[in-house]
Amino acid sequence: VGDKPIWEQIGSSFIPHYYKLFDNDRTQLGAIYIDASCLTWEGQQFQGKAAIVEKLSNLRFQKIQHSIIAQDHQFTPHSCIINMVVGQLKMFLLKNINNAWVCTHDMFRLALHNFG
Repeated sequence: VGDKPIWEQIGSSFIPHYYKLFDNDRTQLGAIYIDASCLTWEGQQFQGKAAIVEKLSNLRFQKIQHSIIAQDHQFTPHSCIINMVVGQLKMFLLKNINNAWVCTHDMFRLALHNFG
């Protein structure tokens, strides 16, 4: 891990943290969003911490299996890191605000793949 660029270290640490909160108590996901954050869930748009947490907390399923095939992380201008997770096709944009990494953009679209 030490020889990876810092944005890869941050991005690869964020992904298991996110899924741990998602699996155990989705209401705690509010800690990673801000009021300007955006979520696209299967084409539906949600903006703001409260709207995002409400959507994620009220999903019809309680448990989901995570199958992460690959992760890519890129540093962007303005102290941001974009993270692409292949498997569930979930993408996050993290921004450093007051020395804390928050999720400003989150996109999810279920895509079933035949990896056989």
